[in-house]
Amino acid sequence: MTKASNLFVAALEAEGVTHVFGIPGEENLDLLESLRNSPIELVLTRHEQGAGFMAATLGRLTGKAGVCLSTLGPGATNLVTAAAYAQLGAMPMMMITGQKPIRSSKQGHFQIVDVVGMMSPLTKYTRQIVSADSIPARVREAFRRAEEERPGATHLELPQDIAGDASEAILIPASYSRRPIAEHKAIAAAADAIRSARHPLVMIGAGANRKTVANSLRHYFGKLGIPFFTTQMGKGVMDEEDPLWLGNAALSDHDFVHRAIDAADCIINIGHDVIEKPPFFMRKGRRTVIHVNYNSAEVDAVYFPQIEVVGDIANAVWQLAEALDPQPHWDFAFFQRTRDALLQQVERCGRDDRFPMTVPRMVAELQRILSPRDRLCLDNGLYKLWFARNYRCRHPNTMLLDNALATMGAGLPSAIAARIHDHEHKVVAICGDGGFMMNSQELETAVRLQQDLVVLVLRDDAFGMIKWKQQHEDYPVYGMDTGNPDFVQYARSYGAHGHRIESLDAFAPRLREILDTPGVHVVEVPITYVDDDRLLNEDIPKLAAAVE
Repeated sequence: MTKASNLFVAALEAEGVTHVFGIPGEENLDLLESLRNSPIELVLTRHEQGAGFMAATLGRLTGKAGVCLSTLGPGATNLVTAAAYAQLGAMPMMMITGQKPIRSSKQGHFQIVDVVGMMSPLTKYTRQIVSADSIPARVREAFRRAEEERPGATHLELPQDIAGDASEAILIPASYSRRPIAEHKAIAAAADAIRSARHPLVMIGAGANRKTVANSLRHYFGKLGIPFFTTQMGKGVMDEEDPLWLGNAALSDHDFVHRAIDAADCIINIGHDVIEKPPFFMRKGRRTVIHVNYNSAEVDAVYFPQIEVVGDIANAVWQLAEALDPQPHWDFAFFQRTRDALLQQVERCGRDDRFPMTVPRMVAELQRILSPRDRLCLDNGLYKLWFARNYRCRHPNTMLLDNALATMGAGLPSAIAARIHDHEHKVVAICGDGGFMMNSQELETAVRLQQDLVVLVLRDDAFGMIKWKQQHEDYPVYGMDTGNPDFVQYARSYGAHGHRIESLDAFAPRLREILDTPGVHVVEVPITYVDDDRLLNEDIPKLAAAVE
């Protein structure tokens, strides 16, 4: 006979779990004791939301479900935003929550909420474990659902009395499985459309940001010489220093890349996920759109492809590459002119010498300072558009940003998980002051883990993106300005290093020194968004429209 909590942890070990992030409560004590005797490392966080963001990020980077833990009631409700983050962002994650004894309890309804019901619309799978004997099946199914395409969040509730029960159940190993491959007729139809096009164009989306897809695209599809652009969550799948790269669809419309999109007569959407903001607006009859993805297209008002290639993306890319050769009638001259104009504009705004810094200048500096394998972990804010648009990634998942739930507060926890996953390369969190303060308590977690981590806090003393939108729509500024702590002293109070950039000339040399110094570093960088409205809504559209 095996204690149920030991059986549960053994099931986690069998799934390859190395870390569990979270905050236990009294309902988790049996499970906690079982974890104490396991090689799985418990990463105690300072808030359950941070634990969920860490688990989701580890899942995103490994393809295996990250695991987070909370108690019942308020601990479980604190996981809601992280559940939505993983579910919308297609990040495999499994949540474990505790619960009062279900056979008898002397505490009435104290702290009781329907956690399984609450998690139902936010997960792919959620169950309460009502029998110790069901643990192997429930855990295996939770991981299978979390990791299979399209990945997402799952949840298991382990009541206190069930965790202490005994069971003779045995673990269920993962079955051998292969994803279905695209039908030959669909490949042939897509190949015919690409072959006959004059200006074909490839779009790389979030679903392509898996290791096998990136390898397949680089090794096979690149030989065709078709230009490509990416969505925000498709960054780095292909090398963005490649001459075929045309930009990132960080803006919804009217950028240089949208001129190329408008000129394309066939767009091959590899891994597009409609959960992202639309990278372009389809208009009936203007072009052939080919959907290449694990699942059939989710049609909406702006996305209705004419050809669907459904199956394993890496295999579909290989099949298409085998079926095609470069065509003499393909014409990419206009695409090249849009790329040249984009790079000129990025280079110009990256030379802005004002202080407080502009974000485009910061992006340009970081592009020079960081190596191609170093990792940027972005929180959410106006600066995210500039990083997605202007920073060129060389490898998959070297820029972690969220263009699905687009929640604030994930930047620092994501960076902590990225550092756990990758000890070789630099990890830099980019956070606005608003997003940073939502989970800044996780600095203590990073310090306790003795991490080498740099957090850039972009300070404008406001919720800058909404303030920008408010001004753009001609509303008076209201309800957007905030106060802030002294970030230098705030960092030091946690045992981290605190720094403040006080001039433009100091930024690059100071940051290089910080990156080479072990420990957790918080760097306050005053920034300005004063010209962003003009740049994004006037200058860039005018320059893009002028490309001929």
